[in-house]
Amino acid sequence: MSTNGAGSLVCVVDDDLLVRESVEGLMREDGFQVDSFESAESFLGRPRQEPPACLIVDLALPGMSGLELHQELVRTGQDVPVILLTAYGDVPMSVRAMKAGALDFLTKPCDDHDLLAAVRRAVSRRYPARVYATGIGGIVGESQALRAVLQQIELVADTDATVLITGESGTGKELVARAIHERSQRCKGPLVRVNCAALPESLFESELFGYVRGAFTGAANDRTGRFEAAAGGTLMLDEIGEIPLVMQPKLLRVLQDKEFERVGETRSRKIDVRIVAATNHDLGAEVEAGRFRADLFYRLNVFPIESPPLRNRREDIPLLAEHFIQAAARRLRRPPPRLTEVALRQLMIRDWPGNIRELENVIERAIILAHDGQLRFDSRPAAEAAPPLSASSPLPILSRAAMEKRHRDVIVAALERSGGRVSGPGGAAELLGLKRSTLFSRIRVLGIRQNTARARA
Repeated sequence: MSTNGAGSLVCVVDDDLLVRESVEGLMREDGFQVDSFESAESFLGRPRQEPPACLIVDLALPGMSGLELHQELVRTGQDVPVILLTAYGDVPMSVRAMKAGALDFLTKPCDDHDLLAAVRRAVSRRYPARVYATGIGGIVGESQALRAVLQQIELVADTDATVLITGESGTGKELVARAIHERSQRCKGPLVRVNCAALPESLFESELFGYVRGAFTGAANDRTGRFEAAAGGTLMLDEIGEIPLVMQPKLLRVLQDKEFERVGETRSRKIDVRIVAATNHDLGAEVEAGRFRADLFYRLNVFPIESPPLRNRREDIPLLAEHFIQAAARRLRRPPPRLTEVALRQLMIRDWPGNIRELENVIERAIILAHDGQLRFDSRPAAEAAPPLSASSPLPILSRAAMEKRHRDVIVAALERSGGRVSGPGGAAELLGLKRSTLFSRIRVLGIRQNTARARA
């Protein structure tokens, strides 16, 4: 789920020798360089002044505390991601630390997996070129909205259920379809995509089902259709809302009976193919308007997945931006320019009506114009200008306080969904992919009232 970060420098500050040695070993096994220090003062006075990719600090250090060390780094303008460790689970202090900008807060003894995950997140923040990628269908991001989609993909992929992917244009519906195919038992079969909006009505039937020689003028030979081409695999019907009304009964029959006839043929052919459909239309509204058959809609809508718009997953913009910068730089044969804080903020405040596709195009254009190695996004037409930022703006500023609130909301939502159960099958810990002890620690750290969230062991 994340890149390895080999070669990045991680610094450990802890007055406990056993803790230092343990963390050093864990980090080196994962490919990091490691420097360790017994106090904040020795870290600040280190001869090696290369800023680390991540700093792991004990909160209760002798002399200058871990929190004070973090505040000193902020005061001197050193942008170093900090992970704080404590054996005391001090809730007020931990809240202060998160509000001060600490990236993560773990209670000793912390789980190795949790610590490695926190360090990898820190490395991806310090060196954004090492983007977080899910490894599923090429999807990039770590937002809660995206994780919900990934969970749905995992649930439905190994079935043969028909999937309907909805969402605005440019949200990555094709990537979702590809992810479903790659995670399915049909992954060794073909994935065939049909853009229903691009097919003329007169060619729909022959394109989908094929034809036999002599079926019409110009049919000199038999031709295989898209359904047969996808046999044993997955057929993605993109922009399914554009399929002509006259073709809908024929598509419905294939979905129901798993058989069809080529144009000009009298015998039926059995077909083994999974259907994944996608649309940016509200098919329910299309049914009400008489433009889409209700029975076909119900047959397609067995397992709906909504691909979220970019404005609902703004926290993924930095990761997506770095991903597209690297990809576009390779295509254009240019060194990847640096994404500055100013440039990133310009990306964060846009509404992105074209979603991820628009972001990709804007970045490629900016790279072409980046003669000095700096990306700029302020040359767009006035009609596209982003609204000024204000205290009432819905923009989620990526501050520690905002991150803390987001984490709290996610945990409370998981507790509500699990009926207040933390552990066991279907419990909040399982839903969030966390260990029971880790979730209880975060509940304490974030000050979540268990009676409010109905949390129980």
